[in-house]
Amino acid sequence: MTSQSWRSLVNKKYQLSLRLFLFLNAASSLFSVTNPLYSVRALSAPLLAIFTISLGLLVWHWKNKKRKINIPAVSAIFGLLWAWQIGSKSLLITHNQAAYLMMALLTVLFIGSLAFISNIKAFTLHSLPSFAVCLWLSPHESWLRMFYFFALPMMAIGIHNWLQRRNDNFALDLLTRLLEERETLTDLSMMDPLTGLYNRRGLQSRLENLPTVDSGEHFVMLLDIDHFKAYNDHYGHMMGDQALIRVSAAIRDAVRSRDIVARFGGEEFMVLLTNISLEHARQTAERIRQKVYDLKIPHMFNESVATNVTISIGIAIYEGDELETALEKADKALYEAKNTGRNNILLSEELQTA
Repeated sequence: MTSQSWRSLVNKKYQLSLRLFLFLNAASSLFSVTNPLYSVRALSAPLLAIFTISLGLLVWHWKNKKRKINIPAVSAIFGLLWAWQIGSKSLLITHNQAAYLMMALLTVLFIGSLAFISNIKAFTLHSLPSFAVCLWLSPHESWLRMFYFFALPMMAIGIHNWLQRRNDNFALDLLTRLLEERETLTDLSMMDPLTGLYNRRGLQSRLENLPTVDSGEHFVMLLDIDHFKAYNDHYGHMMGDQALIRVSAAIRDAVRSRDIVARFGGEEFMVLLTNISLEHARQTAERIRQKVYDLKIPHMFNESVATNVTISIGIAIYEGDELETALEKADKALYEAKNTGRNNILLSEELQTA
């Protein structure tokens, strides 16, 4: 969206520059006919061409805003027409020809510098033919002034272009960094800060891009640390957080990279196994259970019994988009797994056949 906004801004800048150029040319040609310099009235062919082409292109471009016109080519054409106009009219002026040439050149330079403040190529193509004609027709003592008139806006536009490129590069660099930071913040907002696993928002995002079933089914697993409240009460919440970090890492290591692992609650986790057979889903659950037990995290959940931290797992088939249904089945299987002794795995279909 930001890139599109940037392109839209550049396109609007192009449209404004083109329309301003065409309008100034049309207005200047009309003024030259109605109020000519030195009262030499003549509806010349170049003036008529400038006015007609300017007006025609303005109307066409207004109706076809998405179509682009080659600005350097258009500026070169108008530059040649103005040079033709200056050369032909200077022949009709019998006195003070040098002053007329300077005024005519300033008019062309004004149009170019105002419309093409950010386009030195278009400015040069538009102004150079008139400058060459004025220089050729002027006496030698006026050449220095001509060069000065031409060089001053050229230098100004060149400096402006250099500063504009620097500003554009800075803006693009800043835009890139902002986009990267936004992506980072988006990723962080989808992660549980303690375990580094997906939170519920991240889980929902991944589910929206869940791949279709190629070979096998999807399975939902709900996992819960056994007697975790007793663990927190006995060892404290800081030790409880450390246990959660180690358990979540063991779960992540036990599944494939394409499987989705999320922290679902305080000490509850959810794993979505994609495109897998029932037997492989059972094997994955057993691998998770064993990895957690092998962490050998001491856990005295009452005064008389001491053991290690264990985990219970409920599994359910995830069919279609019925995630809530699958979670309900997995939760019932998890509840029953805890009731049958904990550190246990149970498939929801086994409850239905029991």
